[in-house]
Amino acid sequence: MELTRADVFQQHRGLVFTIAYDITGSVADAEDVTQETYLRWQSADAEVADGRAYLATIAANQARNFLRTSARRREDYIGPWLPEPLITGASRDDAPDDPERIALQADAVSTALLVMLQRLSDDERIGFLLKEVFDFPYPMIAAVLRRSEPATRQLVHRARGRVQNRPPRNEVSAAEHRRVVDQFLRAASTGDVETLLGTLAPDVVLVSDGGGNATSALRPVVGAEKTARFVLGLAEKHGSTSVAVPTELNGLDAVLFAEHAAITTTFQFDVADGLLQAIYVVRNPVKLRHLQAPPREG
Repeated sequence: MELTRADVFQQHRGLVFTIAYDITGSVADAEDVTQETYLRWQSADAEVADGRAYLATIAANQARNFLRTSARRREDYIGPWLPEPLITGASRDDAPDDPERIALQADAVSTALLVMLQRLSDDERIGFLLKEVFDFPYPMIAAVLRRSEPATRQLVHRARGRVQNRPPRNEVSAAEHRRVVDQFLRAASTGDVETLLGTLAPDVVLVSDGGGNATSALRPVVGAEKTARFVLGLAEKHGSTSVAVPTELNGLDAVLFAEHAAITTTFQFDVADGLLQAIYVVRNPVKLRHLQAPPREG
């Protein structure tokens, strides 16, 4: 039976959303791009030989438009910028071997990757993602970027060089990642400084995004002792009024903190060699409004 356009779109919906999210770093923008891509796909006049490539092209172009409209907002952003946290755990086991479940794969939505992509120009970011993350052929990428194929190859090569220190992923087992995170959280909640320091790499980096709308560090916090002090300060200030909810964000174990039925903070963790190498803290309420707070007990 021949697939309808709606069927084809549903097949590749995860891909469309992930391309949009990786380019914009925004869940809301990615949802808008996904909807716009569907409308344009449904209204396309000609027959399409490769639906996946066609949808990816629409999504990348629409996401680039969103980047352009938000450029000034990014320039004026207060403090470090982090992508909106993306919940990935709920459907992770739906179809683990299906390549179109790419939205649920840690490499594709890694916070560390999205942060690194901020070093790139818009075209470099799109070219790098389409080639290095989604493995599209150069002719298709060249069409998206409206460049020649040689120029596109050069652009991707340049982008690859600018993110060459991208940390390796998936080298830590889920059990090991969870063990380190749980130890960190217990130590932070009880004020156990020695154990807390034992979970942190000497050169750990904590990036906190408040966007000027919530208290946060205006620069990355570097080093185990400074990171421990920052975390313990948050725990002392908010620990008694917050409810911690374990979850999975951007493909890794994470924690949501809720106060008065609203998510106020998310913590995401990168682990390597048995230690936390990076901690990403989002406190900007604008970036947390799509997250649902846990129900109140009683």
